[in-house]
Amino acid sequence: MSYSQQQIKERMEKLIAEIDRLRVLYHVQDDPQADDVVYSSLMDELRELEKQYPHLRDASSPTQRIGGKPRDAFRKTVHKVRQWSFDDLFDYESLVAWEEKVKRMMDKKGLDTTELAYCCEMKIDGLKIILTYEKGKLVTAATRGDGITGEDVTHNIKTIHSVPLTLPYPIDLVVVGEVWLPAQELERINAERAKNDETPFANARNAAAGSIRQLDPRIAAGRKLDMFVYDIDVLEGNEQYCETPQTQIAVLGLLQELGFKVNRIFQLCDSCDAIEKMYTAWIDKRNDQDFAIDGVVIKINDKNAQKALGYTGKAPRFAIAYKFPAEKTTTVVENITVQVGRTGVLTPVAHLRPVAVAGTTVSRATLHNEDEINRLGLKIGDTVVVQKAGDIIPEIVEVLTNMRTGKEQSFDMRTACRTVCGGDVVRDTIGTKNTENSVAYYCKDANSFAMRKEQLRHFVSRKGMNIDGLGEKIIVQLMDEGLVADQSDFFALAKGDVEHLERFAQKSAENLIAAIDRAKRVELAKFLFA
Repeated sequence: MSYSQQQIKERMEKLIAEIDRLRVLYHVQDDPQADDVVYSSLMDELRELEKQYPHLRDASSPTQRIGGKPRDAFRKTVHKVRQWSFDDLFDYESLVAWEEKVKRMMDKKGLDTTELAYCCEMKIDGLKIILTYEKGKLVTAATRGDGITGEDVTHNIKTIHSVPLTLPYPIDLVVVGEVWLPAQELERINAERAKNDETPFANARNAAAGSIRQLDPRIAAGRKLDMFVYDIDVLEGNEQYCETPQTQIAVLGLLQELGFKVNRIFQLCDSCDAIEKMYTAWIDKRNDQDFAIDGVVIKINDKNAQKALGYTGKAPRFAIAYKFPAEKTTTVVENITVQVGRTGVLTPVAHLRPVAVAGTTVSRATLHNEDEINRLGLKIGDTVVVQKAGDIIPEIVEVLTNMRTGKEQSFDMRTACRTVCGGDVVRDTIGTKNTENSVAYYCKDANSFAMRKEQLRHFVSRKGMNIDGLGEKIIVQLMDEGLVADQSDFFALAKGDVEHLERFAQKSAENLIAAIDRAKRVELAKFLFA
């Protein structure tokens, strides 16, 4: 589907407006209404459009900044060192390209790349906090804010027991870490909020952010927040107490020595292949931890190389975030159709603008039934949040109504069902008094073409008779030619019946007949399923 320049411009304006609305709710008003993956997905789409159409990029686009300004309710504090966010990558090819770019920059600066190594750490999905110590005493804890100015949340951070109030040495220190909420604590808090008729937190990150951005420290103290510290921005007055780390691995070691809680899941890798092996291993294990993980942070281990490479306007050149496949993302519903099952039940299906979610490209999502469409308030053309976990069929979980342009179209379930069935449809009744309608439509004619096709497709499926070569298109062709009307007709087919048909030749016809012959002897369980 092609779009005009005006349509693309309008889409970009809608994206900017919605991203900014979510940013204000999350970062300024402490009222998060969307998962981070939703925000990130919208940002990714905007970045891609700006890349393709740079002449349409707005100078005030959210891609040109880091975060949001702090609330006036908190005292503002200026960071001693600017706070950056990592650039993201999502596949091995991008990882290799990033390493090649890093090596080219190092070569230009005369740096040795023959023994280049990377410290790979878990990317904790929490709230970034900067801790400042003077002469070994905690004086300030601040949020990242816009990267230059943050919010002073010292009163809440002091309630986290893993954060030391006093260091073992009287040094000046600025460290960076992530505040997070254990999964079991999130369940407890949400159960409590449900009892009080309060909206539950969407995830642990939102709960951690909501806890830290409270004026009353008793709220944070009542929640079992934790914090991992992973980097040092400033280290002064340490000469007689400890050495200045020359590698990222040494940084993590010193942080542990100083009494900070450090995530012990990190690894020194000497190649992209080693990084990929670690990354792949943790995709399946990420949900086994008590804290949320959304990727692997890759940093050049040598601190001198880090300093030489420096930063872009938004992110460090010496580090990158290798994000795990999203289990939620945003896309557009381009159409809604109806499919019929072998029992005649009619199910609406959303046809999506193809999008990557949970490691696969998704172009369709189930809508279950008409009641689900009405609950979502879904229209054709809507921007939606799609969720996919494991092998579960992708589903639409939210409609982003603020992204509407006015050109969206309502979907008429009954009309679409009649088109599929080739006749009228019914909505069955349930209950002893036949007074309550079920949520599903059915083809009224049990012998409709659509129903018979699905019954035949079910019969030959892998879990059924397992007849190779009988896909949906072939079944439709056999029905159109009058060769197959019910399941028994498959076993009456001969090579001469099919070899003249489109998609068939002598060999493919022989293979199909052989597959049908094999199916004449089948396990009882498969026969019953068919």
